[in-house]
Amino acid sequence: MPIQPTANIWYNGKLIPWEQATIHVMSHVVHYGSSVFEGIVNHTQPHGAAVFRLPEHMQRLIDSAKIYRMQIPFSLDELCAAVVDTIESNGVAPCYIRPVVIRGYGEIGVNPKGCPIETYIANYPWGKYIVGEAADVCVSSWNRLAPNTMPALAKAGANYMNSQLIRMEAEANGYSEGIALDVNGLVSEGSGENVFIVRNGVLYTPPLANSALSGITRDSVLTIARHLGLTVLEQSLPRELLYIADEVFFSGTAAEVSPIRSIDRIVIGEGKTGEITKKISDEFFAIANGLKPDRFGWLTPVKVVAPETVSA
Repeated sequence: MPIQPTANIWYNGKLIPWEQATIHVMSHVVHYGSSVFEGIVNHTQPHGAAVFRLPEHMQRLIDSAKIYRMQIPFSLDELCAAVVDTIESNGVAPCYIRPVVIRGYGEIGVNPKGCPIETYIANYPWGKYIVGEAADVCVSSWNRLAPNTMPALAKAGANYMNSQLIRMEAEANGYSEGIALDVNGLVSEGSGENVFIVRNGVLYTPPLANSALSGITRDSVLTIARHLGLTVLEQSLPRELLYIADEVFFSGTAAEVSPIRSIDRIVIGEGKTGEITKKISDEFFAIANGLKPDRFGWLTPVKVVAPETVSA
């Protein structure tokens, strides 16, 4: 999905032209992967647009930075306001929002002492992440990060080298996406999505201890499922449970709620979007798109003068 430039990017407290948001090749982040970031979606509404769970995303950005001893010089409220300012200055909706905090140009070496902390926020039109009604995926040969190696709770750029291996391997073998196991061979997550399983009417998802990211959409799915009266269990899942599940789906900011048709060429259920997946998906999109009341307080309105449609 090619990036479509917009007019402005927020940088360290002010809006600058898109083409000026550059870094030096000797910046610490280039050599050591020292960045944390977020992915957020701004949906169109019947009478405007709104950002989905903005405070939760920006708090996770702050948390990720804290884990890596990166002191962001802006408060949660300031970061949320910066996202709104960026969207409104560019006038693009719906859109994808990418806040990123990096260690910049200062010193070379693994120790980042002396490298400045720089904060950027960009937004741009974006299409569908997983194309098609339901995805055909595989279990990856690449495991997720083992505990006490790199923190899985931090949404850090370096972690996504692992994600790249998972995604590239899947694509090379004719799949839309890969599902990674953790160091113990238990289900973890996709390259950029959390995983849910439905079996006998019960909704399962791996706990965060299985090296899974604390997904904002994951939390939204759990909230919606409980509101719908479903039994929800966060527990470790063996690989083979994927094959005998009634339904399996991904969740994530980019993937949103994406049903899975097959895993390792084994058809899941009836090979189409399952009843529970559809109920959760319909509720999720209805709230995100303003077609149902925002009863969970998930939406931050933005004023977009010139809405722009994102093509799939």
